[in-house]
Amino acid sequence: MNELQLVFAILSGIAILLLFIIRLKLNAFLSLLIASIWVGLVGGLSGEVILDSISTGMGNTLAFVATIVGLGAIFGAILEHSGGAQALAKYLLKKGGETKSRLALLVTGFIVSIPVFFDVGIIILFPIVKALSAKSGKNVLYYALPLLTGLAVTHSFIPPTPGPVAVADILNVDLGYAIVVGSLIGLPIALLCGLYLCKFITPKEATQIEVQEESPASVDDNLVKTIFFVLGLPIGLILSGSLLKTLAGEEVITNGILIEVMSFIGHPFVSLLIGTLLALYFLGTKRGTTKEELFDVANRSLGPAGSIILITGAGGVLKQVMINTGIGDMIASTMQSGTVSIILLAYLVAVLVRVMQGSATVAMLTAAGIVAAVIPGMDLSMLDKTLIMMAIAAGSIVLSHVNDSGFWLVNRYLGHSVQQTLRSWTIQSSMISVSSFILIFVVYQVL
Repeated sequence: MNELQLVFAILSGIAILLLFIIRLKLNAFLSLLIASIWVGLVGGLSGEVILDSISTGMGNTLAFVATIVGLGAIFGAILEHSGGAQALAKYLLKKGGETKSRLALLVTGFIVSIPVFFDVGIIILFPIVKALSAKSGKNVLYYALPLLTGLAVTHSFIPPTPGPVAVADILNVDLGYAIVVGSLIGLPIALLCGLYLCKFITPKEATQIEVQEESPASVDDNLVKTIFFVLGLPIGLILSGSLLKTLAGEEVITNGILIEVMSFIGHPFVSLLIGTLLALYFLGTKRGTTKEELFDVANRSLGPAGSIILITGAGGVLKQVMINTGIGDMIASTMQSGTVSIILLAYLVAVLVRVMQGSATVAMLTAAGIVAAVIPGMDLSMLDKTLIMMAIAAGSIVLSHVNDSGFWLVNRYLGHSVQQTLRSWTIQSSMISVSSFILIFVVYQVL
């Protein structure tokens, strides 16, 4: 196959993807499928091989992702319904006091965004931001940017949020690795951008906000303890399972019944199922929620999850098509020649797609699909692949602007003009992206 033909196939495929999403306003799932088929045809695949690529790519990806995303969606919906997110925010604000309120909001966003979607986190937590701004007389961005930073970082870097889960599966990254590395990268970046760098874009003038006077609600300490338990248990089980699997693989420990049981319980399927069932009971049934209400909450949560699952599957199709055409091997050869770093490629592809069409999820999956086809032709460790995953996540955050639904959500809840939102959240999202990529790139080069 002519290399020029393969280069044209992938570049034209990305162009078609962007054309269908931006100009024709076609659903991302359909756009990814069309782009994948186009890449296959231009790359010289027969119709039969393309159809097989669709079946294989979709099936292999969704076999893992669909279960994780579905369970995570239900888990997050129960947390939202129970009022747990607000309780957590109030608890951290109470413990930190007014002087540490920005840190409390950042940590709240960081924790809440693990099971809850970015936009949902904004909706349920912004009333607290507005109340603090009205009480203190400070600009609303003083409190909003730390919260938004915490939400955005976890949403992009740390499983089991859907984007990182999907990318981890496509790149064959262990979720335990992803959680640990994502936290080690994400937390310092969140603190840097959410507490310090954001001061440069926060106006000093106060924001006039009218909020309904509420009676001071007491913090439900028991609810907060329950949240930490039901959220921490599945993550702890995943990390334990991953650690034991790694140690057994390196023959540091000997496989036995206990190791097998712990590895089973620590599998993301089982650990998230346990966490979801505990959430249904402790945050639902035990707090007086009826079975009918829980059924309705769970059902409604699967609507948005279904869309993400299908888009993720289409990302898997793109990966498989690129492997079958030989595009992945071609790019891998270029990487090994030292011309371009794979971690830079991962970041730049995610940035390009993100800036052009707005969706962080589509940006992550497009970049993951391209990079995943390259990885088999390179000698990469699990840590290397995890850092590549983080670079993709960093690229997906950059330059949130008018083609991003999250931009408009922030705009609406801040009550700002488009120009004001561009000068605040767009700059903040770019600072998160660039600073995190610098850290990831340095770590990748050193290790």
